[in-house]
Amino acid sequence: MSIEVQFFASLRESLGKQQVTLGYSDGLDVQAVWQQASDGAAMPDNTLCAINMEYVKTETPVNDGDEVAFFPPVTGG
Repeated sequence: MSIEVQFFASLRESLGKQQVTLGYSDGLDVQAVWQQASDGAAMPDNTLCAINMEYVKTETPVNDGDEVAFFPPVTGG
C-alpha cells in the first residue's frame, strides 16, 4: 500500500528530489502528502497539484496506489 509522489521543475530543484514513495494511510489528503514527501517544507503559493494526472485541490483525498504530482505555477509569454 503506497503512494507515488512526483515533484517537477523548480520544486524538484528546491527540494532536491524528484520522486518519493510514501506508505498509504486512511485520511490522507494532498496537503498531508506534500508535508510528508517534502519533509515538512512549506508549499509555495500557487503550487499546482494533481492526482493521477488530474488537477485537484490540496484538500482532495488520496487513495492507495495514487500518483500525486506537484508543479510550480506555469507562466508563459
